[in-house]
Amino acid sequence: MWDLGLETYHRPVSALTTLTEDESLFRDSVFQFADREIRPHVRAMDDAAAVPRTLIDALFQLGVMGVEVPEAFGGAGATLFHSVLAVESLSRVDPSIGVLVDVQNTLVINALNRWATDAQKHMWLPALAARTVGAYALSEAESGSDAFALTARATRAGDDYVLNGRKLWITNGNEADLFIVFATIDPSAGYRGITAFLVARGAGGFTVGRKEDKLGIRASSTCELLLEDCRVTRDAVLGEPGKGYKVAIETLNEGRIGIGAQMIGLAQGALDHAIGYTKERMQFGKAIADFQGVQFQLARAATEIEAARLLVYNAARLRDGGAPFLKEAAMCKLFASETAERVSSLAVNLHGGYGFVKDYPVEKLFRDAKVGQIYEGTSNLQLQTIAKQILSL
Repeated sequence: MWDLGLETYHRPVSALTTLTEDESLFRDSVFQFADREIRPHVRAMDDAAAVPRTLIDALFQLGVMGVEVPEAFGGAGATLFHSVLAVESLSRVDPSIGVLVDVQNTLVINALNRWATDAQKHMWLPALAARTVGAYALSEAESGSDAFALTARATRAGDDYVLNGRKLWITNGNEADLFIVFATIDPSAGYRGITAFLVARGAGGFTVGRKEDKLGIRASSTCELLLEDCRVTRDAVLGEPGKGYKVAIETLNEGRIGIGAQMIGLAQGALDHAIGYTKERMQFGKAIADFQGVQFQLARAATEIEAARLLVYNAARLRDGGAPFLKEAAMCKLFASETAERVSSLAVNLHGGYGFVKDYPVEKLFRDAKVGQIYEGTSNLQLQTIAKQILSL
């Protein structure tokens, strides 16, 4: 059931993932927090399609909302790999919380660390480490896989810019106070006209619109944003005018590693539940975990999760080491999302009828898994990226 505790679910993952002692302690501490503070509320958050602000505040206190914020700005000053460990551990309990933390770190903070001016960093990084949730507003109605088919416009007005347009599918939209908004300053320049802007909630002409009613990760808000003559100063430009495509490409490549981490956490959580249930469920006079047919399915699932984990960890290590990681990021996101869907489906099957009802958590994880093959680049786009890299196209 939903209230099974830490002693049931805190099974160590394989040592083959080669974590340092500090990394292992960090991952375990985040999981223990998730098991203690998040697990009791997962069902209610899914039903309400919302995360309580008290829980978000607890995530800030834990330090996982500012993993890569430099210590000078009040953050942990850690690496993308630490963000990956945090997202994996949280997603093992609730992928909705995992993606909230993922977007905060791998997209928003990452973009500011790389592209923000000193003034922008001093203004926003301490807040992002302490209390402010961030969101990344790229997608539009006609701009999904074709990420740069933007219709949002930014028009110069003296020293300011006036933004007009509509953004869709914006994760953290309901909770965020800072939005990285992409718009084009010159439609004739194609992707070279795209510019990133830092827009604060409450800016004139900026409205957070309808929250989507979703299949999965329901507690994570996904909202539309409305820009109606939203005026921002030129100091709100992140990076340089016309260089927003660079901000988008580089942060999304790293964000895919974060989604890979969310999916391996989800898959591990589903396997945890399946193992626990099959040891308790009695049929024909013994636990169904004693049947070889069940054992083989669990063994294959564990193997796929380990393979996905190694792909995710490898991509994160490459990025932190300054090595090329485009292909590896696409591979880990592709394989981890497919693994999450297969393992969560298996968990439902092994629960039988109980897997199809909300009294048991595996049906939620099954719903949550579907988005992994859709957002931050569909599986087909990952395959295209991998193919171009291996064929050097």
